[in-house]
Amino acid sequence: MFSDKRRLCGVATYNSIGAAYAGTRRPDPRIAARIHQALGGATTVINVGAGTGSYEPSHTVLAVEPSSVMIAQRPAGSAPAVEASAESVPVADDSADAAMALLTVHHWSNLEAGISELRRIARQRIVILTFDPDINHSFWLLQEYLPEAAAFDRTRAVAVARLATLLGGARIETVPIPHDCTDGFLAAFWRRPQAYLDPHVRAGISLFAQTSNEVLQPGLARLEDDLSRGRWHQRHADLLDREALDAGYRLLVADL
Repeated sequence: MFSDKRRLCGVATYNSIGAAYAGTRRPDPRIAARIHQALGGATTVINVGAGTGSYEPSHTVLAVEPSSVMIAQRPAGSAPAVEASAESVPVADDSADAAMALLTVHHWSNLEAGISELRRIARQRIVILTFDPDINHSFWLLQEYLPEAAAFDRTRAVAVARLATLLGGARIETVPIPHDCTDGFLAAFWRRPQAYLDPHVRAGISLFAQTSNEVLQPGLARLEDDLSRGRWHQRHADLLDREALDAGYRLLVADL
């Protein structure tokens, strides 16, 4: 089935990028503050699709992650982790005050089942960090240089309105990305375009890991040429003095 293939592809992707992930995906303190604020007064948290444990508050009681390589990248002292999928979290109902899922829902094979599990295991609140595909896919890197990769990303992207509906309603907050963001996700380098030419940086971004070099290289070559000739800086002069950018990242906060 397609969902099974998608699940296996997602796990394989994170098994392959896990070794570089901890080095390029360091939590940004400003984004961390937004996430921790969204968790409110929760004293126990389960992190679903936890990866290496970025943004986990100190009161996280369990991390749920399907990739053993990602689990191995978790720092010493992190919350205990179980190798499992979002669609089948091996804990009892109402196991924590809050459940969080950060930049992960677009990798889930069955979104409805995953959201149902979040609702089952959380007593009070669910916090999801995701991206609005309509805004995110207009990001200059995808629109101008990697439209084929953007087309692929649309096959897995989840509309924010759909997520809110599945949650039974949610507050939606914009999360602007600072120009010096330390967490190297897709749009983090919006004012540092040369970073996308670094294979080490790309190795920590799932979109690159799931797109073939044949698709990526022509666009990256155009970007390198535009940077060397000053064309990118001329075309995007409006970005150069900005401190933060709305690249479509959104926090959904649902009270149960």
